[in-house]
Amino acid sequence: MRVLVVGAGATGGYFGARLAEAGRDVTFLVRPARAAKLAAAGLRVESPAGNLHIPAPQTVTAADLAAGKGGAFDLVLFSCKAYDLDSAIADVAPAVGPDTAILPLLNGMRHLDAFDVVYGADRVLGGSCAIVATLGPAGEIRQMNPLHTLTYGERAGGRSARVEAIEALMQGVNFQPRLSEHMLLEMWEKWSFLATLAGATCLMRATIGDIMAAPGGLAFITALMEECRAIAEAAGYAPRSTVMDNTRRTLTAEGSAFTASMLRDIEGGARIEADHIIGDLIARAPDAAGHPVLDRVYTHLKAYENRRARESAAANPQ
Repeated sequence: MRVLVVGAGATGGYFGARLAEAGRDVTFLVRPARAAKLAAAGLRVESPAGNLHIPAPQTVTAADLAAGKGGAFDLVLFSCKAYDLDSAIADVAPAVGPDTAILPLLNGMRHLDAFDVVYGADRVLGGSCAIVATLGPAGEIRQMNPLHTLTYGERAGGRSARVEAIEALMQGVNFQPRLSEHMLLEMWEKWSFLATLAGATCLMRATIGDIMAAPGGLAFITALMEECRAIAEAAGYAPRSTVMDNTRRTLTAEGSAFTASMLRDIEGGARIEADHIIGDLIARAPDAAGHPVLDRVYTHLKAYENRRARESAAANPQ
């Protein structure tokens, strides 16, 4: 099975590198500058699961694909940020054949609509991943803790020949792959968790432990968690009780240093996925008056985006 990984950043680069380490046929779709760096220094991973160096990873650029280099792939793994999705979809189009399976690892649900319009719903699987990783100054991938799971499955549920083929591809890799027969439910569960974590830590500019130690902190997180859960339930994907129990324990743990990557992006002045993670969740709610905490979170995130755009425009006048 030929695999195209869109990007060689912290997430796609990590899982793609682990697949290549296991001898799988993996190609990374990267920008020309990243391709040059990978050709010169290879792809490096620093990880609690073992460091890895791939001296000469296979890469292609969008121009290469447009020129017919590489042909069609069997599986395309999307791990880009939501704000890069439209360009990534366009770049990958020449590599998608009649039997290509699309496996997106983005958070939320909005991206599925975009993929369905371009490729058709029958091509697009459900997927999610859990990993805490970042790119180092030399372009190396640094995994911050042992968590490294990749989940995939048919959106209609159950099993199929193509997800079983992907499951076979994943055997023997140095991360935790899992075929889910309830993929959409698991995506909604993760979305509810992530929206609560990102909403709380970004609005308060603090860790979970910091929020819990503040007056009203527990009530704030609990209210936000319930709004996210209620929207998922209204959509037909009520999080399971065991998942909610774990979410509650994790997001109300006293002394916890846990934060969302979105907060780290804000603190670094980077782009964020406000519309994809929070805005789209609000848009799917049946009651316009039923999510006041989420509304406040969304206002906060959009205000950050507006300020960032204004300051960028002032620093780079046309």
